[in-house]
Amino acid sequence: MNLLHLNDRDGAYPPSLYADQCGPQAPLPPLQGEARADVAVIGAGYTGLSAALHLAQAGLSVTVLEAQRVGFGASGRNGGQIGSGQRQEVDWLETHLGRDRARQLWDLGEEAKALTRDLAARAGVPVRDGIAHACRSAPEVAHARHMADHLAQHYGYDKVQPLDRDALEAAIGSTAYVGGDLDRGAGHVQPLALTLGVARLAQAAGARVHEGSEVTAIDHAPHAGAPSRIRTSQGDLRADHVILACNGYLGRLDRSIAARVMPINNYIVATEPLDKAFPEILPDRIAVADTKFVVNYWRLDDQRRLVFGGGETATYRFPRDIQAVVRPHLLSVYPQLRDVALTHAWGGTLAITMNRMPCFARPAPNCLSASGYSGHGVALAMLAGRLMAEAVRGQAARFDAMAAIPTRPFPGGAALRAPLLVAGMAWFGLRDRLGI
Repeated sequence: MNLLHLNDRDGAYPPSLYADQCGPQAPLPPLQGEARADVAVIGAGYTGLSAALHLAQAGLSVTVLEAQRVGFGASGRNGGQIGSGQRQEVDWLETHLGRDRARQLWDLGEEAKALTRDLAARAGVPVRDGIAHACRSAPEVAHARHMADHLAQHYGYDKVQPLDRDALEAAIGSTAYVGGDLDRGAGHVQPLALTLGVARLAQAAGARVHEGSEVTAIDHAPHAGAPSRIRTSQGDLRADHVILACNGYLGRLDRSIAARVMPINNYIVATEPLDKAFPEILPDRIAVADTKFVVNYWRLDDQRRLVFGGGETATYRFPRDIQAVVRPHLLSVYPQLRDVALTHAWGGTLAITMNRMPCFARPAPNCLSASGYSGHGVALAMLAGRLMAEAVRGQAARFDAMAAIPTRPFPGGAALRAPLLVAGMAWFGLRDRLGI
């Protein structure tokens, strides 16, 4: 089963609102014949393009190999939320890793946001401020308030505003939740536009990007000083360093990483423009994510289309009717939209880890990998690219700090990921429906 080909037409973007908004993109030529580079980057999403940009800016020759199109994967399909910190909150980090490590990881998360905003500005892609977190229970609201106080007191971050039921309802236009918070230091963006923008920046800096260049095998360097060989169907690339930036589309390129990083699917719909109707919905154009395990997340775009993600399925094949999967979740939040048309519906594959922290690793002495962002990847993937570029240049301390976070293999490793997905998504979907 190859997720690069299972659900999508080869060489084409999914039928997403984002692809329509960005318009047709001229294809980049595939790798053909023999080629040489200082660094081979596999995957043209946020991680790979950020790495390519930073490496090219440092004067290294960089070749990016993308199996499909730039931004074809999660980087061009996601909810566009630029969240603060790490996927796990700082109290979890303090408990499992200690206060000093938690602070280091928080600071890296803040750097990730700043980097993403900077790259978006350079690429001419607007970023809107604010993400609300919508809680389903009183204990979750109490925890949100505690974390806002904790971040302000111990981390110097005073941008999180606790919200009671009425304040959250005013902020999002829904009575489905009991409270939450609003992080004014977070933001949201059109994700495919951002990916394409960073690709342009990387190319302008000198990186070569090849689409339609699926990597079929990697022969890692047999000894120090020798290059690795990266094979595609039409060409071979030899490089001194290899960066794996494949996330949920890694396939069989590295079984050790695949055992720790599990692909899962998620689905998004977009409504017709709401115009001046429903002024209660997101009046300040913030984004929202709730506290379900299979999270609901949404925002308004510049045409006041509601872009809403949610819903789980227990197979890797996308459902025939994605609208039917997502619509009940949308209406559970906004029942007033029951007669509003959905104009777009698409699926995508992201990747999670056992502890929801990203998996940074060295699969071989001259190979680096970062993946498994667990739904928190817009900013962290951009930072991962920068950290891998630093490591290639011999400054590996910050990459190693992320790699030191333990990421255990899933039970059964890569071989049992598919049946584990079936059982896991069924269980967590049931928990969400029961409100557990």
